[in-house]
Amino acid sequence: MKTNVLFNDFTPVSEKQWKQKIQFELKGEDYNESLVWESLEGIKVKPFYHSEDIETENTIPKPLATWKITEAIYAGNPEIANKKALRALEKGAESLFFTIPTSDIDVQILLKNIPLSSTVVYFDIQFLSPEYQANFKPFERKNNAGLYFKTDIIHHLCKTGNWHDSSEKDIELFLAAVPHYKNLIIDTTSYQNAGANFTQQLAYALAHVNEYLTLIPEAQRSAVTISFKIAVGTNYFFEIAKIRALRLLWKSLALAYAIPTSCKIIAVPTRRNKTLYDYNGNMLRTTTESMAAILGGADAICNMPYDAIYHKTNEFSERIARNQLLVLKEESYFDKTTNPADGAYYIESLTQQLAEKSLNLFKEIEKAGGFLKQLKENTIQKKIKESAQKEQLLFDTKQEILVGANKYQSTLDKMKGALEIYPFVKNKPRKSVIEPIIERRLAEELEQKRLEDE
Repeated sequence: MKTNVLFNDFTPVSEKQWKQKIQFELKGEDYNESLVWESLEGIKVKPFYHSEDIETENTIPKPLATWKITEAIYAGNPEIANKKALRALEKGAESLFFTIPTSDIDVQILLKNIPLSSTVVYFDIQFLSPEYQANFKPFERKNNAGLYFKTDIIHHLCKTGNWHDSSEKDIELFLAAVPHYKNLIIDTTSYQNAGANFTQQLAYALAHVNEYLTLIPEAQRSAVTISFKIAVGTNYFFEIAKIRALRLLWKSLALAYAIPTSCKIIAVPTRRNKTLYDYNGNMLRTTTESMAAILGGADAICNMPYDAIYHKTNEFSERIARNQLLVLKEESYFDKTTNPADGAYYIESLTQQLAEKSLNLFKEIEKAGGFLKQLKENTIQKKIKESAQKEQLLFDTKQEILVGANKYQSTLDKMKGALEIYPFVKNKPRKSVIEPIIERRLAEELEQKRLEDE
């Protein structure tokens, strides 16, 4: 049986012919000035894309299974966290992401009755202890469990400006813990939340994980699988391309080390574009961001409650966040394919350009001594600040719109009495070994003024 017979009735149209037709319709206006715009990364976005725009076919590794609805739970009290986890699983969550603040948290209590053989569980362990890490081994052996661990000392350094103890001690404890887990999570969310552009986010993620690959002994590398925790913004098609480009970049790096090329990607909505006023709009933003993460091929989506920047954790907003993902999966059929963006010329072109630009920046970082060296020299922080300032200017001049914040404000919105947690950057200077990468929302300055005027 012949395929694509329908297309035999049409004469192929080249990219040049399409462009000539568009220029004719513009009636003398300049094509580049009227229809082409440039992103902060220097990528020129055209009004249409053609097969001729794809230089090479991207063989992007696909997720091994459909994406999972993931519930984030703070495990300050193991009994409360366990009950919350079981309730979340009953209400539609498919995997869990526990934050464990101290070594006092009893793992037996925390994981009681959780079906580990069928539930992927991620752990953000906010301290260094190989002995504590060993507590998870019996669970892995008994249940053949998929347990993933974030003990990311470099992320801690970036966010706080300090090591847990010292670089030597932190690296020693990190390496001592490596044999106790096979799944390592690299947290790159701070780069996006602080205002890094897409190229920087990808290059820094690659340079970040490369520091660990050079530290982990060669004999142990092949036993460790890598996962990335990333933040996703509202630039829909760029975010889809970013996730795809990350898989391509990781594949290239993994092949260089002769280690497994597959990786898990855990996506969370960015905090950068979330607003205090007209906060219900945050639900629309996180829905768009979750959709981009799904279409880009993330393995786990951990949604953010719409009121997370000013409210303490509460059952209502957590239920809404979970239900957003349930609607996407159960009603919108966003779980029916693992490669929905394949073949879209625009997304393929963006993926290709982001991967190339990011790989070049990664090579520059490595040539200059590596990620940690550039952090100590304040180069990374400076570059992120420059990018953040460009985006902030777009917001301040209303070229980048956040509805309810810098446009279409409601004078009826009053938030002064509703703040349960402080929603702004805390300016408390402290001694640190490097300048921390500060996460800052675009609307903060504007919101502070509105609060003062209430």
